[in-house]
Amino acid sequence: QAQLVESGGGLVQPGGSLRLSCAASGSFFSINVMGWYRQAPGKQRELVATITSVGSTAYADAVKGRFTISRDNAKNTVYLQMSSLKPEDTAVYYCNAGLKPSRWGNFDNYWGQGTQVTVSS
Repeated sequence: QAQLVESGGGLVQPGGSLRLSCAASGSFFSINVMGWYRQAPGKQRELVATITSVGSTAYADAVKGRFTISRDNAKNTVYLQMSSLKPEDTAVYYCNAGLKPSRWGNFDNYWGQGTQVTVSS
């Protein structure tokens, strides 16, 4: 069974930086798009950034210029480098990926367990 395991959340002061990591493990054939979403208290989950298997990226307007998504295909890992953090970035951040269980299967949507990011002085 495949799974996504996140790490790197925590408490940071406004203007600070954090790096999130998410590794896919278990049994799967390939990964296509990987991404990060976030959900603040009382709000819906929203897209933060995505990256394709060939490195094409997309960002939410709220994080453009401050966050950078990247991936290491050899390690089946996606990263989110967050800089110039603001209190409004406070949320639970979730990793997301499309994983193909076998050569002939379809891609299934997987979520990580979430990691808390708190931006506060």
